[in-house]
Amino acid sequence: MPPRQDAGSPEERVVDALFPVAIDTLYSYRVPADLKLAPGDFIAAPLGTRSATGVVWALRQGAAGNLKSVAARRDWPPLSQSMRDFIDWVAKWTLAPRGMVLRMATRGPEGLAAPAARLGVRPTGKPPARMTPARQRTLAALAADAPLAKTALAALARCSVGVIDGLLIDGALEFVALDPEPATPQLNADFCARQLEPDQRVAADALAAAVAAQATRAILLEGVTGSGKTEVYFEAIAAALRAGRQALVLLPEIALTAQFLDRFAARFGARPAEWHSGVSPRQRERLWSAVAEGGAQVVVGARSALFLPFADLGLIVVDEEHEGAYKQEDGVVYHARDMAVVRGKLESAPVVLASATPSIETRVNAERGRYDWLRLTARFGERALPELAAIDLRIEGPPRGRWLAPRLVAAIEAGLKTGDQALLFLNRRGYAPLTLCRACGHRFQCPNCSAWLVEHRFRKSLICHHCGHAEPRPDICPQCQEADTLAACGPGVERLAEEAAALFPEARMLVLSSDFPGGIEKLRAQLDAAARGDYDIIIGTQLVAKGHNFPRLTLVGIVDADVGLSNGDPRAAERTFQLLRQATGRAGRGDKPGRAMLQTWQPEHPVIAALLSGDVERFYAEETEQRRRGGLPPFGRLAAIVVSGEDRGGAEAHARALARAGHMLTGGDGWRVAPLGGAPEGNEIVLLGPAEAPIGVLRGRHRFRLALKAPRGADLQAYLRALIAAAPPARGGVRVAIDVDPQSFM
Repeated sequence: MPPRQDAGSPEERVVDALFPVAIDTLYSYRVPADLKLAPGDFIAAPLGTRSATGVVWALRQGAAGNLKSVAARRDWPPLSQSMRDFIDWVAKWTLAPRGMVLRMATRGPEGLAAPAARLGVRPTGKPPARMTPARQRTLAALAADAPLAKTALAALARCSVGVIDGLLIDGALEFVALDPEPATPQLNADFCARQLEPDQRVAADALAAAVAAQATRAILLEGVTGSGKTEVYFEAIAAALRAGRQALVLLPEIALTAQFLDRFAARFGARPAEWHSGVSPRQRERLWSAVAEGGAQVVVGARSALFLPFADLGLIVVDEEHEGAYKQEDGVVYHARDMAVVRGKLESAPVVLASATPSIETRVNAERGRYDWLRLTARFGERALPELAAIDLRIEGPPRGRWLAPRLVAAIEAGLKTGDQALLFLNRRGYAPLTLCRACGHRFQCPNCSAWLVEHRFRKSLICHHCGHAEPRPDICPQCQEADTLAACGPGVERLAEEAAALFPEARMLVLSSDFPGGIEKLRAQLDAAARGDYDIIIGTQLVAKGHNFPRLTLVGIVDADVGLSNGDPRAAERTFQLLRQATGRAGRGDKPGRAMLQTWQPEHPVIAALLSGDVERFYAEETEQRRRGGLPPFGRLAAIVVSGEDRGGAEAHARALARAGHMLTGGDGWRVAPLGGAPEGNEIVLLGPAEAPIGVLRGRHRFRLALKAPRGADLQAYLRALIAAAPPARGGVRVAIDVDPQSFM
């Protein structure tokens, strides 16, 4: 908001501040004469009828007029210039309000306060009135005159806290203030460096050199499953630590952090800081402050960790960079991998993109020289990649009502006899994806979404995987009132576990799925137990296909390799290839060789054929050529506009109004609109739709999609801004969401 000016008013200090709310505007305030402020400082200032916390975006001299005054400066670490530039860049790219991006960067300090005082005890030199063995042990434990907390002293002296309280009453001990406990432990870059193989050493040296040079480059670290990519980028982290800079490691799944944290501690002497949804609010506050002050040396976290205000970020690692979990679909819609590359440039920090199955976008960038490219072509320790074989379900399928083919069952039996583990992979949660009545054909559908309810037999419920709606599974059909007519159609992991338990009653079995009760700690414990060999058969969804190491696992059975191949997503083939290659790569990572069996109805499909042949380069070449011919990313650009509303007519009407406004625009700097029905030329943008979304109703809101396709050089964001400005405002509860570079087309 521009400052209000009075004629002849003297110039004063004025700040333009941004607030973490859904606005893009900076608000101007007078700075009191006795208040020292700088860009990046947190301030308290009036916003409407309340006091709010904002960030100084700019400080200038100007006519303050009747501007409101800043109330106070918050005693929080300020946001750096590079962090503010990053917030501006993300907002401009995603078309999200800057305030909402700032909100992601300030989720930690809302309740930030001085840490609670820690008290310890130390000897006064005065002997106690009465000496007992327990008291003697307590005083001996404090002989070095280093104060200790009461609980720590009790554990060291093998006594109760009551013994210490008695010594305090006697005057033999006294309270003393202890230093605040650090939010994160100190890491040692040289604690336990591993011996690397020659190709690992070459890659590690290249990464360390990039960190030392503060190279603003993205580096693709591509290596087959089990090649030791983690140990390689650990050396880059060590280089950042030696240089006194911070490092950030992004992981796609919280469950992945369990084994990772142990490996990290073995290398650097302590665990890194963690940032994800499972961290308590108090821990987040302390970690946010430690990151901003430079005390947190390495942070491992989910995509939201990218918005932490690092004091001196020297390295970013995006592990499993191809994963769709890096795309945030709600609120500020962004892809953490792409935004990490931007932040690395702003921070003068290299960005390592690690994967065994890189995204086509990343691979093309590496092939064209935009990214550096390091490759690990063999597994660590000369271990062989698993042998892959197809089970053609048209010829050797399972018996009726079963889902495991005889050849796969025989392979599991053979492995159990030799003490080996088997993994059955099916990327479908629950017991069955559809429940219907065999008498009247009634299908159970979510009342809030245009989607079938999934039966979860462990929970005795029918659940919508889109909105979370749940209802008990009835015994009779609600449509025709017939009993014993409800049939579960198709398998999920729970149904697979039921079949496996019948086939292998003596086997120890573990079912892993992200929606099982118990939370992240239970999931981590189960994964650790599986890695120790406590289970013979592991059954899971895509959760088990990502980065886990099960040394005893020698067989992977892909129960339905065709899932995901037959939909309209232009990335369907790429995603299926990545998922199945990652899943089969869990086999043979220990001392024994591994193999994988893929149950499929179409073994001749290019994705299945590429997996079986091991011809990765051919698959990438053919898929990349299809993208190039179609003008799809990375050779072109896409955007989606989703219009939603509780009233179908209102949502559709506004979607059509947006389309009309978009087609009426003639052009601007860096873009033109292709004529309706005509072939695009040059930098012309094609606007398609509206059409009802594949999931037409989601959480009670009707949804319509518009799609935009543009050449790589077109200014797609400028066109989107012009379109939104030209269209009538949304009314009646209608919402408009913009997704630049969409990953989902549902």
